Amino acid sequence: MQLTVTELEAYQRDGYVVVEDLLTAEEVAALRERVREYTHGGRPLNGIKVQVEPRVERGELTVEHPGDGIRKIDFLVQNDDLFRQLGLHENIVAILGQILGPDIKLFRNSLLLKPPEVGSAKGMHQDSPYWPIEPMELCSCWFTLDDATAENGTMAVIPGGHKRGPLPHVHVTDDYVVDEQYYDMAETVLTPIRAGGGLFFHSLLPHYTAPNRSSKWRRAIALSYMSAHSRYTGEGEGPVYFPVKGRTFPGCVR
Repeated sequence: MQLTVTELEAYQRDGYVVVEDLLTAEEVAALRERVREYTHGGRPLNGIKVQVEPRVERGELTVEHPGDGIRKIDFLVQNDDLFRQLGLHENIVAILGQILGPDIKLFRNSLLLKPPEVGSAKGMHQDSPYWPIEPMELCSCWFTLDDATAENGTMAVIPGGHKRGPLPHVHVTDDYVVDEQYYDMAETVLTPIRAGGGLFFHSLLPHYTAPNRSSKWRRAIALSYMSAHSRYTGEGEGPVYFPVKGRTFPGCVR
């Protein structure tokens, strides 16, 4: 699978492109089952980081099962065989090759959950200001295990917003978001995506997700990739990143 010329031009112009049918129905079903094992089935969470919905964690909201309050699970590609296959999926890697070039590493990966009527909003933000990587030209694939809609919290973006560069962010309750004076909500566009489809987007694209006000789950997986020519700008040598394709270069991310 590859982007058409029109789709690639759209990514470069708008900072994102939606690609349906990245995964088969069987692949989606297997991932849903594995997610359920982690949230409700007692599958060990060795090496995996779990984040709970803030209102649940503070005791402001009660859920029937602890799994109904999970917001985020990190590091699944490094610790789970099924998610590792996903991080190297041929459809995803082929498209990344068009966007990032032949030498690619996985920067991070997260399972992003919005339980029914519980999942909270993630405010308007850009990813790169959170991350110690230069240049700020990473690409994330955000794909869904459920139909992502306006009601259950699909992604909303500002087309072309990646061309504005890094915008000032401010701390608010439970979040770190773009200062409201730097964008207008009227600019935003919703991106409904069918289960198994994905949104490829630039790491400087402003985006947000609304709360899940529906009676259905919205389960998404974010895989963020970078060129192997990228540089780590944090303290020390930096971690050894998960290799996806191609070479490693001296002085660049390990």
